[in-house]
Amino acid sequence: MKIIHITDTHLVAPGVMLYELDPYERLRLCIDDVVAHHADARFCVLTGDLAHKGEEAAYRGLREQLERLPMPWYPLLGNHDARAPFAKVFPEVALDDGGFVQSALRLPEGDFLFLDTLDEGVNGGLYCAARAAWLTRRLDEAAGRPVYLFMHHPPFPIHIPCLDRISLARPEDFAKLVEGRDNIRHLFYGHVHRPVCGSWRRIPVSTMRGLNHQVPFDFVTATHVPKSHEPPAYAVVFVEDEQVTVHFHDYLDRRTLVKDGDRYVYAP
Repeated sequence: MKIIHITDTHLVAPGVMLYELDPYERLRLCIDDVVAHHADARFCVLTGDLAHKGEEAAYRGLREQLERLPMPWYPLLGNHDARAPFAKVFPEVALDDGGFVQSALRLPEGDFLFLDTLDEGVNGGLYCAARAAWLTRRLDEAAGRPVYLFMHHPPFPIHIPCLDRISLARPEDFAKLVEGRDNIRHLFYGHVHRPVCGSWRRIPVSTMRGLNHQVPFDFVTATHVPKSHEPPAYAVVFVEDEQVTVHFHDYLDRRTLVKDGDRYVYAP
């Protein structure tokens, strides 16, 4: 099974620039690439920071592009999002009993759980008791089935100080929810605008660069979040019985590979 993972679109109104870049155009080109090469994907997940300022116009632009996809899509909320304008544009997106943007998708390959870590008005994330209770019920219902988690804020440090100070609050509480759950196959997250993979609590984790601006490879700055113009990427994920494979695709890299003898080089 193939999944498309997109994160941190940071949309403003179509045609408006953000950090000297056009987030709407970058999203449009991303959707072009997915439609052209991965129309066979089972679904697409966007792990938060859909809009940069939570504007209704940005969500309308997002919806216009997502409706071009030939597969179902699941938008999650990040710290730059706002619940009310999001709900106005996406009224059909599933909510849990507490009104949070959380849902579960059960497929033959496993249970895919979409989490809500938004703490409105705060850059860091929050996973409150009500949301935690929902997740506990879904994990219990999964029993021994494979589980895949999707969320915006990572519940662990990535050792980039400016990002670690705005990650998920009380990560130890979230860790207790997954302790002993050896059927959690992967955790996909966003927020950090960098390709960062590894494992946490024996759970494989991954994220990649966002669609507009990025955060530079900076292990010193802590007082603010610097921005960079590194290329955007999305992920193509393959889910198999005994394996999860995550490819990061720099979809705006237009260089062409050509064969030169027994090797491939970029065409001049």
